[in-house]
Formats: sequence, C-alpha cells, structure tokens
Amino acid sequence: MAKLSMPYVVEIANGLEVKVENALRDCNLKINGQNIPLELLPMKLGGFDIVLGMDWLARHKAQIDCERKVLKIELPDGQQAEVKGDTPRKNSKLLTIAKASKYLRQGCEGFWLYLMTKKGEKKEISEVPIVAEYPDVFPEELPGLPPDRQVEFHIDLAPGTSPIAKSPYRLAPSEMKELMAQLHELLEKGFIQPSSSPWGAPILFVKKKDGTLRMCIDYRDLNKVTIKNRYPLPRIDDLFDQLQGASYFSKIDLRSGYHQVKVRNEDVPKTAFRTRYGHYEFLVMPFGLTNAPAVFMDLMNRVCKPYLDKFVIVFIDDILIYSRTMEEHSEHLRKVLELLRGEKLYAKFSKCEFWLREVQFLGHIVNEQGIQVDPSKVEAVMKWETPRTATEIRRFLGLAGYYRRFIKDFSKIAKSLTKLTQKKVAFKWEPEQEEAFRTLKDRLSSAPILALPNGNDDFVLYCDASPQDLVAS
Repeated sequence: MAKLSMPYVVEIANGLEVKVENALRDCNLKINGQNIPLELLPMKLGGFDIVLGMDWLARHKAQIDCERKVLKIELPDGQQAEVKGDTPRKNSKLLTIAKASKYLRQGCEGFWLYLMTKKGEKKEISEVPIVAEYPDVFPEELPGLPPDRQVEFHIDLAPGTSPIAKSPYRLAPSEMKELMAQLHELLEKGFIQPSSSPWGAPILFVKKKDGTLRMCIDYRDLNKVTIKNRYPLPRIDDLFDQLQGASYFSKIDLRSGYHQVKVRNEDVPKTAFRTRYGHYEFLVMPFGLTNAPAVFMDLMNRVCKPYLDKFVIVFIDDILIYSRTMEEHSEHLRKVLELLRGEKLYAKFSKCEFWLREVQFLGHIVNEQGIQVDPSKVEAVMKWETPRTATEIRRFLGLAGYYRRFIKDFSKIAKSLTKLTQKKVAFKWEPEQEEAFRTLKDRLSSAPILALPNGNDDFVLYCDASPQDLVAS
C-alpha cells in the first residue's frame, strides 16, 4: 500500500464522491495464464471486487461485444483474449418438514426467515399478527374531537401583549380551491369553528413530497409573544442507547397527532386564522405553534410512562417498540396497542411498520448489530455543494453534526468551518476549509455501525486539554 502524493476524488456509480489517499501498486490481473499489470485504488464498491477504469481498458485495447456479452483484451504477447463473466447459480431445493427436522437433529444449522411486506405493497391490518386484533386503533380518519386528556394545549402570552392580526396572503387559483376543500374537511371533523377573535394569522400552502398541498398557518408573530414551554425533547443519543440487545422492532406513527390534543378554551381565540373564505379558530392543537412539540412530548411521556425505556421509546408522535425475541415482541406490541386503545389515541396504519429486524428511525438505521447512518441522509450530505456563505456552512454543519457520533474528532475537523460562521469573521473559503468540508463528507460516507453499550459497566472518559481546546472521548 503506497500513499498518493495528493488525494484522488472518485465519483462512483451512485453519484457519491469518495476520496482515496492510498494505492495498491504492482498488482497483476491474470488472464489466460498471462499477467497484466494494474494499479488499484482501494475503496468500497458494493458488490464488485474490482472495477477496471477507462484508462486501463483503453491501454489494453479492450472491446466490448454486447451481443455475445464478451470483453476482448489484448494480452502482453499481442494475442487477444476473450473474457466472459459467469454468474454462479446455486440450486435451491424444497424440503419437507420431516426432512428438515431430521437434518436439524443431525446438527445441521437452520435459519428462520420471516417474510416482510415490501415497501410500496399495500398492507392489510388483517395480515399483521397481533395488530389484526386492534383495527379500531387504526381508523381511516380521526373520529372527531379528542377526549379530555392529561395534557391540554395552552398559549401563555408575555405580559402586555395585544392581539395581532395580519392580512391574508395572496394565493394562486389552485391554492384557493385547495383552501376551500381543506376548510370544509376541518369544519366537518369539528377541528375548527368560525371565529370573531381579534387575533388572526395568514395562511399559505407548502407542497408535500407526494405533490399534494399542505395548509400552513403563519403563526410567527404569535410565537414571538408566546412564553416558551421548556419541557425537554429527548436527546436522540439517549433514545438509541435504550435499544441495546433488541432484535425485533415495530414503529407506530400517530394519525395527525397534534389534532388529538384539545386547545384550552380560553386560548382557542389566539389560534384564529384569516382566509378569503372567512375567519376561523382551532379547537385542537394546530401545526406551527412554538410550544406544540413540547406539549405533545409531555403527553406521550405521560401516556407511555409504564413502558418507557423498558420496551418503548417515543419522539413526539413516533413510537418505537423494541424487543429481544419474537415472543417478547408479541407481548410488548399487544401492551402498547392496548394502551393506545385505552387512551383513544389513533395511528395511521399506512405509515406504521411491524415485526422488523431492521428499522429506520429518526434518520438512523437500527438492527441487532447496532446503529448506522441512514444512507439517504448520507447521499444528501455527499451531494452538498461547496458553501458560499456562512449561512450555508451552518446548514451543512447542522445536517452533518446530527451524525457527529459516527465521526471521530468531528469538532476538530469542523473547526475551520465553524470559525467562518462567527459574526466578526470575514467569509473566505480557502484550502483549509475545502479539506475540512471534504473530510466530513468522506468520513460520513464510510461511517461505521456503532454497537450500543449495555450500560452495566462504568464509562471511562478520556480528556485532552490545551490552551485552545478541550477534547473528550
């Protein structure tokens, strides 16, 4: 292994860029008994052992015969060799239960495969074990106003605050049509009612991933004068630490979770919003209010308290059930569904996943081996263009920093980038920043799977201090 004089950036087939700093020199590819020299750059190639580059193929006058699926290469002695790839196929045989039992008794190793529904296929509640017994927890629509709960949504204002009302925003004709439809639906469900409140926020529409429009209420002015609820959201690290040893997972996503919490009567007028078709106010907790996540987290912690961190973790309206064995998971899943039924909390079946051996949760992939970065998030980081402003650096560091636990010495690497986000520092992108930017991307693209600690033993903290930095690991 030899170190390159300067790093080599390679774009692989999926569009990601990988930085290579070493090379394997004096290698030989043996074809028809003759050695052909080549130099290799070590990197992760998925299902391939070696990819031959265009320069090497051109140097050896390679020709691809697509019809015969053959690669022709000129050998050192001037002869032409034909290389044809063979895909090894293993014949599978069906065994009877009796024969399989016999092999197991003889000491053969067997594996129990649990078939899961592929993404994109329509799931049916009746097909999912345990879940099939609780169809009432997964209605197609919320049944109406929620019952009185342990938590109500309050809007406490700073002293001396006067009502704020803003003119409605202009909307496109297609948005006006959607507005009328969504207002009708909210009125039908009893979630909003006509208002004569002195408060009034404007509305706007945001396009969702599936192309449909989401109605959003611009509560920014109300949020500025609202006293903040300091109820803590859980640290992501702490949530994942609970999953050590788990092998089975189910994920439950509540249906319009915020709409399952009532607004305190005296605060209903503060939720008012103004539209071309009238003035309305919410009876249930709307999206966009500053304290909504904290209030909903408070509710879910109270509801799930008997099982919290035993076999359930919750982040706002996402519930993850985790177990060591299939038998345990049956029991745990039933307990959680009984809990939701008793509390009249409803889930959206199409967004739930059950009986998983690997689960995607809060931007991570979790299985019995540990926790790793969600590949779709890595791809977003890898495609990030070089920042041109301090704001763009903050955005990049915000996303990359979410996965800092996977990158050793994250703060050290990001130091030159962080410096450019300071107010009194002029933005000047130099090789030092480019190197840090690319290093973070490369480290994230090759991030390891982190085993989760069992927490039974003491943790040891290693510290290193200098006049400039304090580092702990």
